[in-house]
Amino acid sequence: MSELKTPPSGGAKAAAATADYLDQRTGVGNAVKFFARKVFPDHWSFFLGEIALYSFVTLLVSGVFLTMFFVPSMAETHYPDDGVWATMRGVEMSEAFKSTLDLSFEVRGGLLMRQIHHWAALIFMASIVVHMMRVFFTGAFRKPREINWVVGFVLLILGLAAGFSGYSLPDDVLSGNGLRITDGVVKAIPIIGSYLSYFIFGGEFPGTDLIPRLFTVHILLVPGLILALIGLHLFLMVMHKHTQFPGSGRTNSNVVGYPALPVYAGKLLFNFFVVFGVIALMAGTMSINPVWNYGPYDPSPVSAGAQPDWYMLFLEGALRLMPGGAEFMIGDFTVPLNVIIPAMVVPGVLFTLLAAYPFIESFATGDTSEHHLLDRPRNRPFRTAFGTSLLMAFFILVLAGSNDLIATHFHLSINDITWVFRVLLFVGPWLTFVVTKRICLGLQRKDRELVLHGHETGRIVRFASGEYIEVHKPLDAHERWLRVQHEAVRPLEIEPAEDSRGVRRKGYRKDRVRQRLSQVFYEDRVEPVTPAELAAAHAAHGHAPAEVGPGHDDHAVAAITAGGGTQHGVPEGETVPDGRNR
Repeated sequence: MSELKTPPSGGAKAAAATADYLDQRTGVGNAVKFFARKVFPDHWSFFLGEIALYSFVTLLVSGVFLTMFFVPSMAETHYPDDGVWATMRGVEMSEAFKSTLDLSFEVRGGLLMRQIHHWAALIFMASIVVHMMRVFFTGAFRKPREINWVVGFVLLILGLAAGFSGYSLPDDVLSGNGLRITDGVVKAIPIIGSYLSYFIFGGEFPGTDLIPRLFTVHILLVPGLILALIGLHLFLMVMHKHTQFPGSGRTNSNVVGYPALPVYAGKLLFNFFVVFGVIALMAGTMSINPVWNYGPYDPSPVSAGAQPDWYMLFLEGALRLMPGGAEFMIGDFTVPLNVIIPAMVVPGVLFTLLAAYPFIESFATGDTSEHHLLDRPRNRPFRTAFGTSLLMAFFILVLAGSNDLIATHFHLSINDITWVFRVLLFVGPWLTFVVTKRICLGLQRKDRELVLHGHETGRIVRFASGEYIEVHKPLDAHERWLRVQHEAVRPLEIEPAEDSRGVRRKGYRKDRVRQRLSQVFYEDRVEPVTPAELAAAHAAHGHAPAEVGPGHDDHAVAAITAGGGTQHGVPEGETVPDGRNR
């Protein structure tokens, strides 16, 4: 008996006709098929990049609302005598500051939108930094993703520009102090500093043109560049396929995870609402940037405890730590090193090292192969130690930017605090590097010990001879693979400086520099366990060959190839983690 089929509804027919129309004219069906079959790995750390994307979408939505009511003008006006905020009545201010007050107190939902926008900006920058650190420590920047790392770095710089330009728009005392510092830094540039300041501010600081210019930069120029680079960033990620953490069944040629449609699309939508909900909750319960307490900008006063948002605080800290009087004359021009070094040299060094690191590491290793499996940070001691030392320098500068608040809250001498931070800026990163590197090497030795001897069980066995030993539980294939699959990177070996005829070899100097750099990177290392070492360890413990790994001996040997450079399947008897391979 044949089943009766329900005829499609009118809506279904219209949807099918629309889809067919678009597919025939745009080929969208192929794109849908491609993304439906695209597999993405699943790990909580990948959510960090999503937070940056969702917070930027929140910035765009809230920013459109704010743009409708904000007046980007430095024209002078007065707050009305019957205004909502009593302390501001009759006070002279700019149109920008007045519109900010009106947006906060007169526009329905305006204050909530202002705070959503500000909190989203802070979270946007924080998620970019944490996401870049995840990429850095796991080696996700290696070939073929060096360009994507540079794109992410440029996004970080553009985020700083967007945050600073938006932070200055209300034209209040706090943001005005930041602009005054900016003016001082610009004027510190020898020869062209004063001319550049006049160009930026439209005359002597503060001028009358800065707020409209910042408004254009904040809502048009920087967001447009960020949108373009986000698109490029996502395109490169899809083209190169997503990196994944090492594990059994995961190789450089496959991806273990879930398809984009419908699994990942549903997760992305859910995560967006979670991020937006958290930002909205923060905006509704935690006040931020109450400009009505600061008042309109006046170049004469400087409020105590004035600080920028956290992502610009390291520059403030660098300026506070630099001793005064470090300047000299070149003809009629003063070169103020007490401004140039902290405001230009220090951030320049930090950002240059961060941007160029993938290329430096590639030059040191001479590695030209593609990498789609991530590193465990412990297996790259130098990189992990270098990254933590950069973070330590950043944290010290951030704390130094709050030295006045630390002094008042803890009743300490601000001079003593400043000197402590000056010393820490040189000692802290070095000490962090040494400690982190030793921790990574120690963790590698622990992994090696586990592979050779297994987990301690606490069970003591006595032999007939009277000998006591502790019984160890051997690692299963998944645990063992995780600890031995990484490549053993060793310092480069180069050809001699002279050939057999005594002629100096061309390119020797460059090779020598690369060799020395690779020694810095990989001289201190712990080699992964080899099959021979594992067999000897099991023989010493009295294990039968079958106990080397579940299934067959050749599988166990394959799972711990020397150097870990070749990927292998999962031994018989083991199961692959949930997910689909592509």
